[in-house]
Amino acid sequence: MPAASVPVRDVSVHYRLLQQYLHLLKKYPILTKSVTSGVLSALGNLLSQVLEARRKKGRNGSEAVELDAAGAARYAIYGLFITGPVSHFFYQLMEVWMPATDPYCIIKRLLLDRLFFAPGFLLLFYFVMNILEAKGWEDFEKKMRNSYWTALKMNWKVWTPFQFININFVPVQFRVLFANMVALFWYAYLASVRK
Repeated sequence: MPAASVPVRDVSVHYRLLQQYLHLLKKYPILTKSVTSGVLSALGNLLSQVLEARRKKGRNGSEAVELDAAGAARYAIYGLFITGPVSHFFYQLMEVWMPATDPYCIIKRLLLDRLFFAPGFLLLFYFVMNILEAKGWEDFEKKMRNSYWTALKMNWKVWTPFQFININFVPVQFRVLFANMVALFWYAYLASVRK
């Protein structure tokens, strides 16, 4: 007995959204990854703000703090113009430079990501955020001195297992999305340490 087709109207909203995302990912890969990065980066910043407000409220019983829309917008801009495109090309180039047929590709990919990409990308994050916050070189140097090394060490602790999975087992077209899901919480952390 042949399987019956399910009419489109009976398919869940989640399934339709996933299908639309996959269609856009195939048709417009960089734009789709960039928009996704922008949205999830902004959400990560908003998450950080909500957690910080709850922490303050619990400590001193103060009223609810207004969310910083400009902060979320800066993270959205960073995700849209930096995270999405840079990550897309990095993962694509990694596939060319270190194909899965290379017997040491698992360790090479992880070392490339952790020792070169992570420090450079974090530096870029600090630099771009400094520009988007309209702050001067002195502020950039101060933030680099006060929190870059701490953030990089935390990056290595938090991201290494996720990136091991991402760069070795997640299909290349989904790596930016996978990293963005982890980054949702990572950006919440970064927003708190950069203050």
